[in-house]
Amino acid sequence: MDERPPLPPLGETLLAFSPAETPRDLVVVYAWTILSALSIYLPVVNESPIRVVLALPMVLFFPGYALVAALFPGRGDIDGIERLALSFGLSIAVVPLIGLVLNYTPFGIRFDPVVISLSLFTLGMAAAAQVRRAQLPPGERFFVPFREMAGESLRELFPAGASRIDQALSLLLIAAVVAAVAATVYVIVVPREGEKFTEFYILGKEGKASGYPAELVLSQPESVIIGIGNHEYRNVTYFVEILLLDNQFDPETNTSSILSMERMASFSVTVPHNTTYEQRHSFTPENGRANQVKFLLFKDTLPSDSVWGQDRINASYRDLHLWVRVKGGPGISR
Repeated sequence: MDERPPLPPLGETLLAFSPAETPRDLVVVYAWTILSALSIYLPVVNESPIRVVLALPMVLFFPGYALVAALFPGRGDIDGIERLALSFGLSIAVVPLIGLVLNYTPFGIRFDPVVISLSLFTLGMAAAAQVRRAQLPPGERFFVPFREMAGESLRELFPAGASRIDQALSLLLIAAVVAAVAATVYVIVVPREGEKFTEFYILGKEGKASGYPAELVLSQPESVIIGIGNHEYRNVTYFVEILLLDNQFDPETNTSSILSMERMASFSVTVPHNTTYEQRHSFTPENGRANQVKFLLFKDTLPSDSVWGQDRINASYRDLHLWVRVKGGPGISR
């Protein structure tokens, strides 16, 4: 019968879990997760290529690696190739699953909840892996021999007694690999400029594309969430106006005309490229005959108030509307 060494006592387990005894591969996981989160939120850094360099492995490799480390803490559980392949495969599976779970929570699939959830998952799995390794006898714990791997690589590239030509070819190979990695990072960080456009949308009170206000109360505030996504490849200042309209439809000509239009609220915001602005904004109806709330988006400049009615709507970059009924007046939803 194969007899395994007894488990270490609790004191040794706690000592192995101390920061000084943290396995080097898990130190990399902890550090990379924290640095990638900081690179997203720290000013200046979040607009530099560092953000992409740190974020890509955080999405494609480290969540799966931490999960594999927690599932297989022993040295002989799986070999290195299997561990590496599972790390990539499970990362690709875990990230969408986190998004699926967030979709059924009040947070939704948004940038901040995704970053926080992915970071907490990776740190939690790494901590679980550290605990599980600490419970194994020292000789059975998995570890990554970084120093040995580096020494073996150097010996393979620059063997003893190699000629100058062989050494030069090895240096050329290293330079080619570095150049290929640098080119890949450059293509990712500096993507080819594509179509320029701006997203403009409104969400209901729950932050979803539903639950929009259909009945307003005269002189009482109502609110929606307004979103602006900048994909113009530059920082853009946007102007938004929330208008209350009384539209009249003529069935004979199949056209509508604006009988009255009032501005209920307005604001401006500067949105950096590839960034989405999303905030709740309120408005108060003061016309009981109105039947439409119109949201106008202007880019860079705002026309004067002399441009009004349908001309103002036509001058906007984007426009959205909600058909409503205003209680307290004879307005009818159409």
